Amino acid sequence: MQRLLRYIPQKSLFLPYKSAGHQLMSQKVLLSSKEIHIILHRLACQLLENHLDFSNTVLIGLQPRGSFLATRLTKILKEDYKVKQINLGLLDITFYRDDFRRGDKPLEASSTQLDFLVEGKKVVLIDDVLYTGRSIRAALTAIQSFGRPKEIELLTLIDRRFSRHLPIQPNYRGRQVDAINEEKVKVLWEENDGKDVIYLIDR
Repeated sequence: MQRLLRYIPQKSLFLPYKSAGHQLMSQKVLLSSKEIHIILHRLACQLLENHLDFSNTVLIGLQPRGSFLATRLTKILKEDYKVKQINLGLLDITFYRDDFRRGDKPLEASSTQLDFLVEGKKVVLIDDVLYTGRSIRAALTAIQSFGRPKEIELLTLIDRRFSRHLPIQPNYRGRQVDAINEEKVKVLWEENDGKDVIYLIDR
């Protein structure tokens, strides 16, 4: 495809032409690394207050993005708040989603890592962004394959409260965001992306 150029005589430069169908995306920082650090410690304290020594509670991060949040919270609880033992698992929900056969591209499944029983346990499902609620619905179905929990709670770092398709609300939230549907929340983690930052991107 030929690239359209716009000529500026006084500077002797050619700049890319931006057509109506190829507008540049803009992004702004929603949460900085320092703000994420503060929020994670607040969430860890809330979990500690409600579950004490975690002897009857398991944390389960939803693959792929919820796994980074779940791992980080587990590390904070162990290292900063001296919780001796926490069962942390990772749950893949790819084939439990109600849209996994509807897309043009085949979905790539992640791994499920649950080396403990959830039967009779208090389960905290953890995901980075709560959007339509469909991923959580899939997680509620998937977890039943591993037993019947005593109760299930939901923790999310970002709650997009005006984007819900299902009546699902978090028990713990880091930040509530009133993003419109055309805007995207992008969460970056130091372990995977080289830095901790959350962007709000105008698509």
